[in-house]
Amino acid sequence: MGLMALHIDAHAQQWIDLSHSFDNKTIYWPTAEGFELDIVAQGQTKGGYYYSANKFMSSEHGGTHLDAPIHFAEGKHTVDQIPLSRLIGAASVIDVSAKALQNPDYQITIRDIKDWETIHGKLANNIILLFNTGYARYWPDRKKYMGTDKRGKEAVALLHFPGISPETAQWLITHRKIAAIGLDTPSLDYGQTKRFLTHRLLAKEQIPGFENVTNLDKLPPTGIQVIVLPMKIKGGSGGPLRIIARINADMP
Repeated sequence: MGLMALHIDAHAQQWIDLSHSFDNKTIYWPTAEGFELDIVAQGQTKGGYYYSANKFMSSEHGGTHLDAPIHFAEGKHTVDQIPLSRLIGAASVIDVSAKALQNPDYQITIRDIKDWETIHGKLANNIILLFNTGYARYWPDRKKYMGTDKRGKEAVALLHFPGISPETAQWLITHRKIAAIGLDTPSLDYGQTKRFLTHRLLAKEQIPGFENVTNLDKLPPTGIQVIVLPMKIKGGSGGPLRIIARINADMP
């Protein structure tokens, strides 16, 4: 679906927020600095009016966020260079939660996609593809969500959560044409990855990723339009993300 063909009613009642809020409980990679909000001003001024202002600090990659292709592919798009056509448009949701919730090291397979297509038809070209692993239910419990609540380099080896297998990523690149991809876990690659091959394959093809998405269980498999707007950080490898979805009015 091209941008000109996308008709969105901002007053529709079928909008779903797919973003976690950012606060001191927001989950970040064990080696990353978390989110901090400092109050600069809050209260009545000498002029007699109320005034509030804050400052925040955050790593690029944490909470609901975007991975720009340059995150794992030299010379590819930074956050500010990603075309809007990859961030706004039709989306499909594939539910793999029945398998993923039984296996924290589950890697989404080609079969998962083909089984979905048997019911819902072939993935449309330029679709934004979202995977529901069911892991959003664990947020913000780091141990349940990531497999460990430890911090630092030593904690990386203890990570356990589902992701997309490199074979599936390559199959999507070769046999389908997706605009972007996302899921409700901390990473496109599963927790025990050592090579981040799924990231690398997708990034090389200029396919951005969305991580730590939520509320995918509230969406139907098809008939969805999404708007994915990261903080526009010039030269950024990623950034905080607000992602919302609209269920088409003619959907049940």
